[in-house]
Amino acid sequence: MSVYDNVASMIGNTPMVKLGRLFGHADFQVYAKLEMHNPGGSVKDRPAKAMLEAALKDGRIKPGSVIVESSSGNLAVGLAQLCNTMGFKFICVVDPKTTEANLRVLRAYGARIDLVEKPDPETGEFVPARLARVRRWLKRLPDAFWPNQYGNKNNALSHQQTTMAEMAADLPKLDYLFCGVSTCGTIRGCVDYIRENGLQTKVIAVDAEGSIIFGGEKGKVTRLLPGLGAGIKPGLCPDEGIHEVVRVNDRDCIAGCRKLIRMESILAGGSSGGVIAAVEKYSPFIEPGSTCAVLLPDRGERYLNTVYDDTWVSRMFGADFASGLYKQGGNKE
Repeated sequence: MSVYDNVASMIGNTPMVKLGRLFGHADFQVYAKLEMHNPGGSVKDRPAKAMLEAALKDGRIKPGSVIVESSSGNLAVGLAQLCNTMGFKFICVVDPKTTEANLRVLRAYGARIDLVEKPDPETGEFVPARLARVRRWLKRLPDAFWPNQYGNKNNALSHQQTTMAEMAADLPKLDYLFCGVSTCGTIRGCVDYIRENGLQTKVIAVDAEGSIIFGGEKGKVTRLLPGLGAGIKPGLCPDEGIHEVVRVNDRDCIAGCRKLIRMESILAGGSSGGVIAAVEKYSPFIEPGSTCAVLLPDRGERYLNTVYDDTWVSRMFGADFASGLYKQGGNKE
């Protein structure tokens, strides 16, 4: 067992596990990268660390500086954790999709929460509205620092240098990578590593129905769960290197999460369920004998009142869908 100097040094080197029960019937193998093992509970610990350390090195911030960022949850937690550790003040701009559990975690770390209650009137999305609120804070606090997860190259670089490098080391023959998209930092970093190292890995982007990252009409689908999709096309979105896009909805995410915990005892967040659903949808196109990796972004404890709550699921999606989850691999006796 390793001894670490601080929480920041614990980020990365997360384990991979074979999903032998969930995909045991398939003629390909699936391995999961468990990013919930980062100290903040998600893959977003990596870019949070990279963006703050780069800004500190460049002199853009110093102990006592104010950090302002827009996040639906996981990056917010990663930043709050590190700001508390590194001596920064943190203002987090969130929207109603942020889970109450995440809000409690942010408050525990000492973050100031600014809730944007109404979506952008033109797009019907919260991301543009949150970014507008961030810009208001920057005008009010000119010395504040905005990491800008949607356009900061260190977001993608953190995954190029660590996340994808770790997966490539663990799985030398990796044929497919299934990766959820929102800010596109994770998928951009993975694509850059694959291209730089001449790997033959096919990257499958998992996007939310109603997202416009890869096209689509704005505001056509209402999404309740955070973590996938965006109402803008992030600057980090790769122009090349993505083999296919698979779109999932909230029902897919919930069903995927329930199957994951039932079959593999992995309690993961909503977007992780979406990635599992994407593998199932794309499975007819996966070549026999292939090795696949799925990146599971976060832990599921913060979704106990939503994804894993039968009452909430029934209220939002109907009793038939909720009861049908157990036929698909739920956990009700």
